[in-house]
Amino acid sequence: MEIKTSNQKTSQVYADAIMIRRAVFIAEQQIDPALELDTVTDATWHYVLYTDQGQAVATARMTPEAQQSLHIQRVATLKAARGQGYAQAIIQRQLQDGRQQGFQRAVLGAQVTAQGFYAQLGFQPEGARFMEAGLLHQEMSLKLQPAED
Repeated sequence: MEIKTSNQKTSQVYADAIMIRRAVFIAEQQIDPALELDTVTDATWHYVLYTDQGQAVATARMTPEAQQSLHIQRVATLKAARGQGYAQAIIQRQLQDGRQQGFQRAVLGAQVTAQGFYAQLGFQPEGARFMEAGLLHQEMSLKLQPAED
């Protein structure tokens, strides 16, 4: 498997990320496309995991925020590829990249149904649950330890 990244909306990585997000969030979870396909800036990095056969199967994006935080969003794996550790691999790569760039914290809004997955990666719940795109979410965060040289 290979994880590719891009912050360019004209890249193949971005196109593959949108394909996965359409399949998971719009088709499968019935989220309104206007809510799912929001605008991003060049500061947003899209990650896509490709199988050894070159198929794009999982994605997530990461955007720097204030106070040395990274915001992880739009974590999705195609239904047929779930259970293989692909989303975990992407998030671990994002956390590694964040540490190397000097970020101190990662935050995300987890769908409550996926909260256990993020807890296994070390994320802790913060604050009250909230509704987003018609689904119950929980804010979660993880303190990033400095990268080891």
